[in-house]
Amino acid sequence: MIKGLLRFVIAVIFILSGFVKAVDLVGFSFKMEEYFSPAVFNMPFFEKFALLFSIIVVILELLLGFMLLLKLKLKFTISALIALCVFFGFLTFYSAYFNVVTDCGCFGDAIKFTPWQSFIKDIVLLLALIILFILYRKEFRKKDVYSYGEKEESNKVRYILLTIFCLIMIGIGTYGIVYEPVIDFRDYKIGTDLKAEKEKINRNPSEYKTFYSLKNEKTGEMLKVNQDDYIKETKYWAEGSPWKIEEGKNESVLIKEGYKSEIVKFKIEDPTGMEVTEEIINAPKAILVFSYHPKDVSPELLKQVEAKVKAQKANIVYGVSTEPNTFKTIKNMMMDGTAIKTIARSNPFVLVLENGKIIDKQPAKEYIK
Repeated sequence: MIKGLLRFVIAVIFILSGFVKAVDLVGFSFKMEEYFSPAVFNMPFFEKFALLFSIIVVILELLLGFMLLLKLKLKFTISALIALCVFFGFLTFYSAYFNVVTDCGCFGDAIKFTPWQSFIKDIVLLLALIILFILYRKEFRKKDVYSYGEKEESNKVRYILLTIFCLIMIGIGTYGIVYEPVIDFRDYKIGTDLKAEKEKINRNPSEYKTFYSLKNEKTGEMLKVNQDDYIKETKYWAEGSPWKIEEGKNESVLIKEGYKSEIVKFKIEDPTGMEVTEEIINAPKAILVFSYHPKDVSPELLKQVEAKVKAQKANIVYGVSTEPNTFKTIKNMMMDGTAIKTIARSNPFVLVLENGKIIDKQPAKEYIK
C-alpha cells in the first residue's frame, strides 16, 4: 500500500507539472529562452528552438507521469523520471546558486517557486523516486511488470487510456500555441481589475535594501555593507577613505515581501519616457495592441488590426511594443518585452480595458475576423 500510494503521489505531481506547462507552452518556451540567454548558459543559438525543447520536456513529464500512474513499463518509467529529476535538479540548482532565473516555471504560472524552493522540490522528488525504485525492484524481474502488465486485456485498456490522455494533451497544447491558453493562470486573465491590483500593490509594496560591495584599496579586504550602515559609517565614504564601491557588484535584497502580482510590471510609456499607465487604466474604454517582437509581425496584419481598433468607439487606442515606430496609424507606446509576454502569448494581441478592467484579450489574427 505504501509503495502504491507513493507511486500515485509522484505520478500526480508530474502530471500536474506537465499539465500546467502544456496549457501554456509558449509561456514555458519564454522560460527556456531565459536559460539559453547570454546571462545564464550563453547559448543564444538555441533560443529559436525554445518552443521545441519546451514541447519535448512537457511530453516527457506527461507521458512518464501517466505511465507511472498506470504502472506501465515500470522499470523504464521510474528510471526515466529519475534522469528527468537529475536534469531539473541541475537547472534549479544553477538558477538558485547563481541567482539567474528567478522562477523555473516548474508549475507554469499556476504555482510560483523561488529557485531554492524549486531545487528542494526536485531533490525530494528524486529521493522519492529512488525509494520507489528500491521498493519495486523485485517486481522488475517479472516480465509482465516490465513490459506487458499483469494481463494482456488489462494492458490493452491501459494503453488505450494512455492514448486518449496523450490526444487530449496534444489538443490542449496546440490550442495554447495557436490561440491562447485554455486555462489562464496569469495575473492578466479576463476579469482582472488592473486599477484595483495597482492600489493593492501601492498599499503593500515590497521593500528592498541595497548592499554595496566595498574594497579596501590599502589592504585588499572585501566587505558587503547595507545602504543604511554605509550612510551611518563615515569611514566608508569620507574624503580619503580607502573603501571604494565595486561597480557592478551591488545587490538589491528583498527585506519585506509585499503584495505579489505581475501587474506591478504594467508600465506603459510614450517614446519620450513619460508614463501613461494611469491614463490608460482610468479611461472608460481603452484598446491596446501589443507586440513583443514587432519585427516578426507582417505589415499587412498590423494594418488590418490598426484599422479594426480605430473603428471601435474607445477613449484610448494605443499600439504598445518594444520599438518606437511599430504602428503607423495609431499612437506608439513603449513597454518592456518581458512584461508584454506576461500579459498574452500571441504576437501581436489586442487587450481591451474598461475602467482598468480586462474585458477582452485576443490574438490579433482572431480579433480582425
